Amino acid sequence: MRPVPRPARPRANLFRSILTRSARSPVSFRVNAETMSFEGELIRRKPPAPDPAAVFRRLAAGDAEALEELYDQQADRLFALALWVTGSQDDAADAVQEVFVKLAAGRDRLDRVRRPRAYLLAMARSAAIDRLRASRHEEPADDLLIEAATDDPGASADAAEASRLLRRLPLPQREAVYLRYFAELSFAEIGRVTGVSLFTAASRCRLGLAKLRHWMGVTP
Repeated sequence: MRPVPRPARPRANLFRSILTRSARSPVSFRVNAETMSFEGELIRRKPPAPDPAAVFRRLAAGDAEALEELYDQQADRLFALALWVTGSQDDAADAVQEVFVKLAAGRDRLDRVRRPRAYLLAMARSAAIDRLRASRHEEPADDLLIEAATDDPGASADAAEASRLLRRLPLPQREAVYLRYFAELSFAEIGRVTGVSLFTAASRCRLGLAKLRHWMGVTP
């Protein structure tokens, strides 16, 4: 199995674009999966990962290539969630590796999984939280959660500042923002991943966006 792709982080200009959307309905905005416009610049996004249901069935049936295919489809998105949880690229990579080790060991149970995408994200989140708890007494990691859109020093500074502010959010709000606007999950799916109700998931996202807008001085 190849190393987890790095970095797999949202870009700073896309992040700011999300924050500038209407505050009247902050939790209803969905990012277009292909392209979006921000300050006259066309930003191309990676299309959503394919639904892993078919690969799950093949993996459960013993298809030797299915695990590798699932890894290629999903690893970078699982890594991004784990990074937003732990703040450490090393811990995020370890969490993703743990997910795929468990999938390989428990492949005979995968044909009973009803919502594979949420299942994978929940596994990554759980593994990342375990890593976070294990490193509580270590020096906190300071890896960027947001990737600079260009090599320009100003863009790098924006990415660093956005990452710093994201770290100020409580974990439940930070992961809700990621799952909604970058993993593009519905609030019901976020609730399944994080173990809360739809309304709690929506509230966490709304509160997280409101704080980020305030800290960054963004007027929707």
